[in-house]
Amino acid sequence: MIDLKWFTFKEDGIANSEFYRKDLIARGGSGSEVDDLIKLNELRKESIRAFDEKKAEQNQASKDFGKAKKEGVADDSLLKKMQTLSQEVKDLEKKSLEAQEEIVKLLEVLPNRLSNFVPNGKSEDDNVLTHSHGEKRGLNFKAKEHWELGESNETIDFERAGKISGARFVFLRGDGARLERALIQFMLDTQTEEHGYEEVFPPLIVGENALYGTSNFPKFKEDVYKVEGKDGYLIPTAEVPLTNMYAEEILKEEDLPKKFAAYTPCFRSEAGSYGKDTKGLIRQHQFNKVEVVKLSKPEDSNDEHLKLLADAEKILKLLDLHYQVVELCSGDISFGATRCFDINVWLPGQEAYREISSCSNFGDFQARRANIRYKASSGGKPQFVHTLNGSGLAVGRTLVAVYENYQQEDGSILIPEVLQKYMNGKKIIPAGRV
Repeated sequence: MIDLKWFTFKEDGIANSEFYRKDLIARGGSGSEVDDLIKLNELRKESIRAFDEKKAEQNQASKDFGKAKKEGVADDSLLKKMQTLSQEVKDLEKKSLEAQEEIVKLLEVLPNRLSNFVPNGKSEDDNVLTHSHGEKRGLNFKAKEHWELGESNETIDFERAGKISGARFVFLRGDGARLERALIQFMLDTQTEEHGYEEVFPPLIVGENALYGTSNFPKFKEDVYKVEGKDGYLIPTAEVPLTNMYAEEILKEEDLPKKFAAYTPCFRSEAGSYGKDTKGLIRQHQFNKVEVVKLSKPEDSNDEHLKLLADAEKILKLLDLHYQVVELCSGDISFGATRCFDINVWLPGQEAYREISSCSNFGDFQARRANIRYKASSGGKPQFVHTLNGSGLAVGRTLVAVYENYQQEDGSILIPEVLQKYMNGKKIIPAGRV
């Protein structure tokens, strides 16, 4: 969440609240939440002032009563005054706590501040292309979409998965299942052996506090699957357990940055995506992903963000897949991110670029919620770390990209060279029925 002290700070007569108002408007809002927060904060401060004054009055009355009692002159009026003051103090304390709770509730649903790097825009149409890699694969025949190829060679089975689990689930079979596993191993090996991430296999069920820490809760609670009968939720991404690994802890400066890579299944209800990508592997309720997460010093987080982006890109370069990188504009950036890049891979079957990784810098937004700090070696008060994450990559979408880019006219699929050692030397997935 945003820092209330930063929000109320003024420099050269200009309050940071006005800079934040501009961020909210740039995100597509009205900025009226700034006025709500200012009013609540004034109410909170006034409640605290009134409580402190009344508490001091109560303390003085208690001393006066004690002195009168010692001198044998205490009477009912003094006792009644103490009782009245005690109740007034309790009422004012309750009022100040309620004001604080209202502030927290508002802060919980307010988005992050925007980095100065973020381009202004209203929607994904205004995202800025920063660079691309490679060229669209030249196919001299009409490309099929991945589900056509998978259903033909019997490696992708939506019908039977739907029979037992419902829509947006899939059986990957035979070479399809093995290719998914190969991609996972390849991604983990690259991120750990070449890029220096520590491999982690985290819990797939987390508590409410963890989802609060990564700003999934309370705003996006409907997108997460609840485990009935306990404080447990299926993870929507490994970002949640990895980021929260050091929640409520103070790290040493020399231990930063922390870099983690994890393969996990991910689970999302996709509550807000009705009618989107209903066919194929692009938007499933259960999918595999290799996630990369960093905990960084504030002054290093921008550089670490660019490195994380490059680490995700490396996977596509090694697979020889054409892609573009776009920087998300203010109207398209996610709730918690201060800056974000999307990597969009080219899919010839769909004749479109599709997101395969989103690499975000959250600043101290998540760290404040999860209370992750570090102590500088030079001393001083602990500071909040900056958190960063990205897909390195979304495995199912990468399988889609391999199917569509490496397809042959007869429906067979070439296996990229870097994956062949994970496929026991296999070089091609045979064509299925015509």
